[in-house]
Amino acid sequence: QVQLVESGGGLVQAGGSLRLSCAASGRTFSSYGRAWFRQVPGKEREFVAADSGGGGYTYYADYADSLKGRFTISRDTAKNTVYLQMSSLKPEDTAVYYCAAAPHSTRDPRNYNYWGQGTQVTVSS
Repeated sequence: QVQLVESGGGLVQAGGSLRLSCAASGRTFSSYGRAWFRQVPGKEREFVAADSGGGGYTYYADYADSLKGRFTISRDTAKNTVYLQMSSLKPEDTAVYYCAAAPHSTRDPRNYNYWGQGTQVTVSS
């Protein structure tokens, strides 16, 4: 059974940092693109960041334009885990953060066939 499990969410003050983790089990995702999305109640799931997998493709990372410079996606292939380092957090970053995986990463959540359960991030002002 394939599972993606996020961790690392919580409550942080504005200006602080958090690192989210997404551990995968049940299969190896080294060749898959991995991504982070976020969602607040009443709104659509929003793209945050994604990276490409291995499999011979040139590695790249993509970020939502509004988040460049504050968020960093990375992965530890040996641990089958992807991370999202978030810094200079703002109250508007408050959301449930989801990790996802797909053969090729895009900004469209419909592209992804594997999802975690989400982790809450709350940024207080």
